[in-house]
Amino acid sequence: MVRRALVPVSVAAPIAFVVGVLAADAGAGWSAVIGVAVVLVNFAAHGLSLAWASRISVSTVHAVALGGVVVRLGVIVGLLFLLDAMAWFSPLAFGLAVVPGTLALLAFEAKLTLGGVGTELQIPADVPAARAHEALAAKEAGA
Repeated sequence: MVRRALVPVSVAAPIAFVVGVLAADAGAGWSAVIGVAVVLVNFAAHGLSLAWASRISVSTVHAVALGGVVVRLGVIVGLLFLLDAMAWFSPLAFGLAVVPGTLALLAFEAKLTLGGVGTELQIPADVPAARAHEALAAKEAGA
């Protein structure tokens, strides 16, 4: 999904720059481009972390999905405060790129999902649960 998002992002970044320059100045344009890039990096981090967690267990997927949101939002807010120290940075342009960019990317992800991407997802069995099931089946067969 991340590779498929590169095309819309490559279109959105120049548009964000032009809108930022027209609305304010070049600093706002670059702030908007950084916002679009942050959305893409956030999406990629989410996908990669879930892919990693899926190789471990279902519980890890849940923990990474829930905890990852908090961590990634914290990184975005921290980046916002870090960049705000720059004279050319426009927090308004950054925010106006991040919020609709995130919503557009979520809509894009939903469209891909509804179109069948990810329908062949296979979640591995939780190892402790599988062992408990086997032990219970063996106990019931012996009883």
